[in-house]
Amino acid sequence: MRKEYFLSILSLIFFGFGNAQNYKKPLVSAIKETDLRKDMYELAADQFWGREAGTLDELKVSMWLADKAKEAGMKPAGDNGTFFQFFDMYRHQVIPQSSLKIGDNQLKLWKDFLVAEPVNANIDAEIVYAGTTEPEDLSKLNIKGKILAINASDKNIDKEMTLFVRRYPGFVRTKYYNKALELGAKAIIFITDDTSEKSWVEVLPQMTRGAYGVEGLREKVTNNIPVLWIKRENANWVKNNPKISLNLITETYKYPSVNIIGKIDGTDPKLKDEFVLLSGHQDHDGIRHPVKNDTIYNGADDNASTCVAMLAMARAYKKQPGKRSILFVFHGAEERGLLGSRWHAAHPVVPKEKIVAVLNGDMIGRNDNNEAALLGGNAPHKNSEELVKMAEDANNESTKFKYLKDWDSPSHAEYFYFRSDHLPYAKAGIPAIFFTSVLHDQYHTPQDESENINYKKLYKMTEWMYRTSWKAANETERPKVISNFTLER
Repeated sequence: MRKEYFLSILSLIFFGFGNAQNYKKPLVSAIKETDLRKDMYELAADQFWGREAGTLDELKVSMWLADKAKEAGMKPAGDNGTFFQFFDMYRHQVIPQSSLKIGDNQLKLWKDFLVAEPVNANIDAEIVYAGTTEPEDLSKLNIKGKILAINASDKNIDKEMTLFVRRYPGFVRTKYYNKALELGAKAIIFITDDTSEKSWVEVLPQMTRGAYGVEGLREKVTNNIPVLWIKRENANWVKNNPKISLNLITETYKYPSVNIIGKIDGTDPKLKDEFVLLSGHQDHDGIRHPVKNDTIYNGADDNASTCVAMLAMARAYKKQPGKRSILFVFHGAEERGLLGSRWHAAHPVVPKEKIVAVLNGDMIGRNDNNEAALLGGNAPHKNSEELVKMAEDANNESTKFKYLKDWDSPSHAEYFYFRSDHLPYAKAGIPAIFFTSVLHDQYHTPQDESENINYKKLYKMTEWMYRTSWKAANETERPKVISNFTLER
């Protein structure tokens, strides 16, 4: 009897010990490439018309995501027992009743001239045509109280950024704006050069859409001076210093957007009240100008890739929960300026102090299988030594990516660290890192489609994020924020 009792005790001890050991290992086998592929082909399909924030298409895909989150094993963690955290997006848009007259020429909005950002203005003044003058020489001109008209130039502008043509008008504005404002100009009119001629069709949709904001960010129309564009074929309109009459009317209205939020509870009686936040964004660019005969900007890599990865990780956590709980946040309106993550960081669905770490992914499904970037992994962007070590240890254990460290440099031309949803959380003092396989030549084009995803790479990136989150969910000590951490772009 004693022998049988002793053997049963040993059996329980070894059985329990075995379970404890298995429990401590992430259940990577629960993540399936077939699931990633299936979800990707649904989420980035044409049926959702590019998932533009503030449209019915975004709301439709939000319903799809909520259903998938429930299927994956998440509990709703949004408002009022749902998966949804709605927020108001402010949209500022120049309306058709706006007008521009130069000399005797009455110009048509969006056909004859573009308005770079929505402002209100009622100006009657004289134009000063500056030709190809560089900013440092503007002080030689008398532009106080007048409209500066100037030929766009790419001199001293960094041409290395992705989508340079599309972004070019913004770079030109930055080059001249502050100096013109300092000298008292009432407005600026840029005349296109070769590059901005090409960009006209690309920037037209975003300029007509206007600017977007959220509580605490661009809630109101700026007081900036107007910045207009005309084509060089019409340069004679502004030569010889004619009179100008400009009336810009901007209206502001609210659009709904939404974060989809679910959770999987942890198992530890104390640690289950703490959360590891897995982050991605569900929206993309909607319907825009055609590229290669396609107008639907499906956003497969950007950022359906992380959304399907989060669903895959949820299935793993449902089968084997961690000690801490996992909060899954599919942010809305990232493409409009990180609006969903800004909102949730300011209005978290769990107490802010209970969020131990944010693991954000954005564009994790392309490029070389053996290379990836961990943004926030190096100073000055690193805000937690312990969290970065978890990510590095997870990578060393299995995925063994070679780090593209230059992407985390403050001098990198893309400033990529500042362009995804971890940023508001890092600014709020929460340990945060950003996993990415970085940009590619189909970024923000209709060709970013499911068929072009590298599913082996997507699986590896998902595994890396999952292994890192598992460490954050199970380590006794939570990651700390580096003291005196600040972010400057």
